[in-house]
Amino acid sequence: MARLPRLNPVGIPQHVIQRGHNRQACFLSEQDLIAYVRLLKGYSKEFGVQVHAGVFMTNHVHLLVIPQRENSVSKLFKAEE
Repeated sequence: MARLPRLNPVGIPQHVIQRGHNRQACFLSEQDLIAYVRLLKGYSKEFGVQVHAGVFMTNHVHLLVIPQRENSVSKLFKAEE
């Protein structure tokens, strides 16, 4: 059975967790983290997502975001450079 679509209600804060595959490290160096933050800033503006807070661990990320447009959180995390 396919996964149900995620709810992305406009204007409602959401706690987003992004984990490494099998709890593997997401950030192997400071440059990895800098690149992630740079991409997050750019794509959040492009897709209309306000990022209010973030906690960056080696193998996962917690973000507090507010979508400004329908499905913008999903589009943010599907974006490719």
